[in-house]
Amino acid sequence: MTPALLALIFGLALLIWSADRFVDGAAATARFLGMPPLLIGMVVVGFGTSAPEMLVSALAALQSNPGIALGNAYGSNISNIALILGITAMVQPISVQSRILRTELPLLAAVTLLAALQLADGSLSRFDAWVLLIVFSALMGWSIRQGRRRGGDPLGSEIEEKLTEHPVSRGKALLRLATGLVLLVAASRMLVWGAVIIARGLGISDLVIGLTVVAVGTSLPELASSIAAARKGEHDIALGNVLGSNLFNTLAVVGIAGVIHPMSVAPEVLWRDMPAVGLLTLSLFVLGYRRDGAGGNINRREGGLLLAAYCGYNALLLYTTFGR
Repeated sequence: MTPALLALIFGLALLIWSADRFVDGAAATARFLGMPPLLIGMVVVGFGTSAPEMLVSALAALQSNPGIALGNAYGSNISNIALILGITAMVQPISVQSRILRTELPLLAAVTLLAALQLADGSLSRFDAWVLLIVFSALMGWSIRQGRRRGGDPLGSEIEEKLTEHPVSRGKALLRLATGLVLLVAASRMLVWGAVIIARGLGISDLVIGLTVVAVGTSLPELASSIAAARKGEHDIALGNVLGSNLFNTLAVVGIAGVIHPMSVAPEVLWRDMPAVGLLTLSLFVLGYRRDGAGGNINRREGGLLLAAYCGYNALLLYTTFGR
């Protein structure tokens, strides 16, 4: 099991490093192609930061490991809200804009409900997966139109500033893009292989490994970017990273995996994991709401509550895995 453990650790580290390199190369290449900052921020960087989850789940589906594919997606959603927002809020309280309460959060809640309804029959068919990808495409188109009406978005402005301050040549941008993509694929294969071997060696399901180690590992880029954004006062980016990542995971990551290989769904996903995703998503309405209808903020105490919820969920995972 030692080679598998080393593959898991090294694969996670390489996944994080290569994802960052891929995003930098993709953003710089898109700028050379004349893509506006809004599209670079929303599309290129959005896909790039979710590339680890997409590749890991796609490879897991190809290798007939649906537990890792689903566990990675829904476990990342749980980690994003409870762990990443919890830690970020404890470092720097996060302001919640009223626009997020009116638009982005209801969308995420609706998408989460759609996913739960699709899994209610105990399977994810290829038709279900295509529905997820169609909804994802429609939401991307709507988001781009909304961004153009507002004249830009904070992430697009930040990307433009970063590309201006640290310019790279066209050749270097393409090299970073290609290197990042190749290493992302290699790291994902290594990670999935190590996770499967460890799960079998410990006598636990692929789902549990996907929900914990793999999910947290693929979510680490969001943790770093959310903390950095919150410390700079860019609360839209800090919260947008999490909400956008959860939309990507629920629609694109699960959708791509399901198109590659339709999968059966373990019963515990229905009574344990999806309710956890749903409750944590709804908790953001409560934490961010103020009586005057405007956005509030997620303070350090509430960040601690989110972290406690994450610890409670993992305790439930341990009990249902080893305690019976």
